[in-house]
Amino acid sequence: INPWYPSPLHDGGYDVADYRDINPRYGTLAGAQALIEEAHARGLRVLADLVPNHTSVEHEWFQLALANGPGCPERDRYVFRRGRGADGEEPPNNWQAVFGGSAWERCDRDWYLHLFDVSQPDLNWDHPEVRTDFLDILRFWFDRGIDGFRVDVAHALTNDPELPDVGEGTAAFAMLADGSHPYWDRDEVHDIIRTWRALADSYDGDRVLVAEAWVTPNRLPMYLEPDQYHQSFNFDLLGAAWNTEAQRTVIVRSMQLLADTGAMPTWVLSNHDVMRHASRFGALDDAPKSVLDQQLSGDVDLVVGLRRARAAALMMLALPGSAYLYQGEELGLPEVTDLPPEVLDDPIWERSGFTLKGRDGCRVPIPWTRSGPSYGFGSAEPWLPQPEVFGELSVEAQSGQSGSTLELYRAALALRRDHLATTTDFEWLDLGPDVIAFRRGALISITNHGAASLPLPEGEVLLASDGDLAGGVAQDVTVWVRVSSR
Repeated sequence: INPWYPSPLHDGGYDVADYRDINPRYGTLAGAQALIEEAHARGLRVLADLVPNHTSVEHEWFQLALANGPGCPERDRYVFRRGRGADGEEPPNNWQAVFGGSAWERCDRDWYLHLFDVSQPDLNWDHPEVRTDFLDILRFWFDRGIDGFRVDVAHALTNDPELPDVGEGTAAFAMLADGSHPYWDRDEVHDIIRTWRALADSYDGDRVLVAEAWVTPNRLPMYLEPDQYHQSFNFDLLGAAWNTEAQRTVIVRSMQLLADTGAMPTWVLSNHDVMRHASRFGALDDAPKSVLDQQLSGDVDLVVGLRRARAAALMMLALPGSAYLYQGEELGLPEVTDLPPEVLDDPIWERSGFTLKGRDGCRVPIPWTRSGPSYGFGSAEPWLPQPEVFGELSVEAQSGQSGSTLELYRAALALRRDHLATTTDFEWLDLGPDVIAFRRGALISITNHGAASLPLPEGEVLLASDGDLAGGVAQDVTVWVRVSSR
C-alpha cells in the first residue's frame, strides 16, 4: 500500500507528516487495523510503504526546527547547514534534487537539504533520535499486524559528512559502481538496515522488508545479505529494451548476482515512477524512458505495445523468484499522455520549470466498471482524469472475456502456482538468437522477438500471450508449454 499516512500530498503521500496514523482522506487507524485483520483472514498479507529518507515540512519535528530557529537542537534531526558566500547566500554545495533544481532550500540563515521536493526535508540519520524513532515506527505497525514494509529510496538516508560537491557531469540520479557517491548508496546505510532486520526477525510470523534500491547491479547484493533486506526490487528488467539481448542479459546477470545471497530474484515491469510498459514497449524508437521524463518522444503503437506487454508478463511470471505487478498492468492500461497541465500533481512538473510532465500518466486511477464518475474507483471525480478508453479496459469489461489481458494474468498466476511454486529448476534453451526460452520443471517458456514464427515444441500448450498459434509462435508472443518431466 502506497503511503497512507497523514500528508499534505505534495508528492503523492511520500511527504509524511505523521508515521503513526492514517490520512483522514483514506480512513482511520481503526479501519487500517480492520483491513489488515480481514486480509489475514483471507490468506493475504499487507505491506505498508515506509518513507525514511525525508519527512513532510508539516511533520512536528520540522515545524519545531523552523520555530526554534538557527542553532536549535531540533534542527539536528535534519540536515541544516550555513550557506556559502559572504552572507551565506549560496547553497552549501552543488547537489541537485531528483525532481529538479538545487537540493537545498534557504530557511532564515540556514539551508536545509531535500534530495527530492522542497516540501520533503531530508532527515539526519546520524542523529540517534532519528534511528530510535524509526525503530519505534516499525514496532507501531508490526504490533498492529502489518506483514512488512516496502522501503522507499532504500539506497539513500546517509550522506558524506563533508558534504562535498558532486563531480561535474554526475546527474542527480546517477549511481556509482564503487559506492563513492556523496548521497546515494553509501556503505553506512547498511548499519541502519541491520537494526530494522533484527527488529523484524524478533516478531512472530514472516515479516518482510523489501528495498526500493536504485543501485548499480554489482551493489545490489549488499542490500540482500542475510541480516539485511529480504528482497529488493530489481529494476533492470524494467529498464531493458524490448529485444532478446537486453532482456536475456538482465535475467542472467540478476540471477548470478543473487546466487550467493540466498535471496530470491525479483522482477518488475512497471511501477508508480515509470511509464507503463504497455506504452513503453510500443515506442517505436525502442528506447527505455528515464524515470523523470515520462513523455514519449516519438511515435507509439499501442497495439504493438500491448502485445509486447502481454508477452513480457508471461515471460516474467515464468522466471524463478518473485514477480511484482503494478496496479493496472493486469488490465493492459496504457500511459495517459494527454493530461492537461492544470491537473498535473507531480512536483517534477513545477520543479522542472513546467517542462517535464512527470509521473502522473502512470498514476491515473484504475477503472473497475464500464461507466460512472471514476469508472468505479470511487463515488466522485478522481484527482487525475481517466480517458474514455478506460471504460472498456475496466475490470467489469474484461472479467470473463476469453483473451482479455485480465484473464491472461489470472490464468498465468493460477498456472504459476500449480506448476512453478515448488520447483527451483532453471535451464536455458537455445532456440535461436531472437528467442528467450527456458525450462522450469515440466514447463517451457518461449518468447519470440524475431520476425519469423517458431514451431511449437511437442507438449501441451498451457497458455499463450496471443491465442493464435496456428502458424507457431509469432513475433512478440510468449507461450507456455508443458512437456514430459525428466
